[in-house]
Amino acid sequence: MIIRVINRIYSIRKCSFVFQRFCASNVLKLNERGLLQDIFPPPSLNLQKLLSQPQCFYAGFDPTADSLHIGNLLVLMTMLHCQRAGHQLIALIGGATALIGDPSGKASERIALPEGKVRDNADVIAENITRIFQNHQKYIWEKNRDPNRLKPVKLVNNADWYNNVSITKFLSTAGRHFRVGAMLSRNSVQSRINSEAGISFTEFSYQVLQGYDWLHLLQTYKCRFQIGGSDQMGNIVSGHELISRMGLDEVFGLTIPLVTNEEGSKLGKTAGNAVWITPSKTSPFELYQFFMRVKDSEVEQLLKLFTFFSTEEISQIMEKQTAKPESRIAHRKLAQQVTLLVHGENGLQSAERITAALYSKSADSLAQLQPNELSETFRGATMVDILLEPATSVLDMVMKANCFANENDARRIILAGGLHINQVKCTDYTEILSLGRHILPNGISLIRVGKKHHYIVKWMS
Repeated sequence: MIIRVINRIYSIRKCSFVFQRFCASNVLKLNERGLLQDIFPPPSLNLQKLLSQPQCFYAGFDPTADSLHIGNLLVLMTMLHCQRAGHQLIALIGGATALIGDPSGKASERIALPEGKVRDNADVIAENITRIFQNHQKYIWEKNRDPNRLKPVKLVNNADWYNNVSITKFLSTAGRHFRVGAMLSRNSVQSRINSEAGISFTEFSYQVLQGYDWLHLLQTYKCRFQIGGSDQMGNIVSGHELISRMGLDEVFGLTIPLVTNEEGSKLGKTAGNAVWITPSKTSPFELYQFFMRVKDSEVEQLLKLFTFFSTEEISQIMEKQTAKPESRIAHRKLAQQVTLLVHGENGLQSAERITAALYSKSADSLAQLQPNELSETFRGATMVDILLEPATSVLDMVMKANCFANENDARRIILAGGLHINQVKCTDYTEILSLGRHILPNGISLIRVGKKHHYIVKWMS
């Protein structure tokens, strides 16, 4: 995984100037962590003045899938840093805009989703966001800090206001403030106009709706700051222009880097390579392993982006890793903190149990796993329920579990050393099963035939 950070020199200097003062009061440290890519409009003294007191920030999440992914997690990390600084956060779920489709970064128009599916997705995404904010406060926000300092995140759905606005009123009020020339100049529009697929009026209008979202949040909650990925800059500018033309309060957009793979492609649902936030789509163990496997050259930057360790703490972690690379302490700290934030203590403990069982190859580690964790550890394993009867032998067990076609094959392969029970080789098919050795304390037996074929037996009494 690569975090693409493309900053203009002018923006970096301006951002540094503003955020040095911003950080001096222990407010935000987005720039030094690599979370801040650009600010629009460019930083000013008025921005410094605004950020010296609590403000309202928002970020939008369109429910076009039944889960958020780690690209969205980077946006949520930025929001959490803002929350820690005492600001009010709004998570906008795009129940209306998901029906339109954002053309940013898309080669062709997405398939339209039924309204019922969008509503279902919105419910899941609301759960994702709520869970992450709750896990942050419960497990990561220091216990000696005042929990009341963290203002609860507000969840809103733009379907709530678009359902109450007629198309004629919308076009006659907000629509008259948009200029088609400026809209056509957006990168997301230009790339599609010049493509074979082209762009529909529906997608072309997306920037109008996102701009109106910001206007609504400004008028309703005095929300003057929007957070988005760098591919959202065109939409952010559209919202800024709408608000400016209406003569309202000055507003600012903050963009953050995109999470991309080694080829530079965005890691997201459209690309088909997403790492999801919903555990049924990407389990805590899979999320943990994703961060354990990042390149050594990337782990320091990812610690800055996806954890709340101070830069001094990160430097100390990297010193330990450099002194003893095989320890992978930096990777483990990264994986632990992200899994804790996304899935809480239970999720982290499950991920670490599975990791220990998979890599330590010990019966003790297997004994700590639940049946669902065993099946996740040994993907593709056959699950079998067997009634435990007195004097059940190894041969009885493997035949009831359908590990072999016939008893002759079973005897031959077992005698040749091709059978492992709970990670221990077994060559005596007449051996009577015993607790602890063949049957783990959790009532499970893990059978391996050869190198790849696993069977998980759940014993019934």
